[in-house]
Amino acid sequence: MSSDENPRTPRSRRERPAKPALTRQGIIDAALVILRDEGLSKVTMRRIAAALDTGPASLYVYVRDTEDLHAQILDALLGPVGAPPAGAGTWRDRLRTLLAAYRDTLFEHPEIARMAMSTQPSGPNYLAMADAILALLAEGGVSGRAAAWGLDLLLLYPTAVAVEHAPKSSARQDEELSALGATIAAVDPARYPHIAGLGGELISGDGLARFDWALDVLVEGILAAARTPTR
Repeated sequence: MSSDENPRTPRSRRERPAKPALTRQGIIDAALVILRDEGLSKVTMRRIAAALDTGPASLYVYVRDTEDLHAQILDALLGPVGAPPAGAGTWRDRLRTLLAAYRDTLFEHPEIARMAMSTQPSGPNYLAMADAILALLAEGGVSGRAAAWGLDLLLLYPTAVAVEHAPKSSARQDEELSALGATIAAVDPARYPHIAGLGGELISGDGLARFDWALDVLVEGILAAARTPTR
């Protein structure tokens, strides 16, 4: 047997294909693939490093830590979320459409929704979404502190809704809602008079109707705050 046929002969490094250069975007892209295939719990530095055929320490040159990585994943997912065109209804309609798109993105990735409650994103897609919301508020006559603080509320509500509902199947949600309705119907009016008085109203309306109503309440509050002199 010739030396060329010996399986123990080491292969020259020069014969191996060169690995693509490691980049921040490449790390995020690899993380997104793992997220979609295996879930956020599997998106670890070690797992990404294995997918990119490198060592975990190499990733920290481009990503500060896991929280930074998660924030970048969220930002990548927000790419399709943009402001509706000017002709697509009033500024309120367009604001509601934009925030619903943000909510739906989080609904599709419940683990990211939970993460978004504690991680502050700051990537270009998030900034573009935030700027679009501020532009719509300005179109409605809201600026200054009311717009700046209102932005936080308008983003927090869809995030909280996604965290509350996205992890559950529709069947599970229906089951829980039915159980809550039975509990409300059976309360002691003497002990819980207001719950007994409202009854079914406490769980009336579907999720979309409640979402739109809550956004209208928030917008009205922001508009009222804009008309109130700053303390």
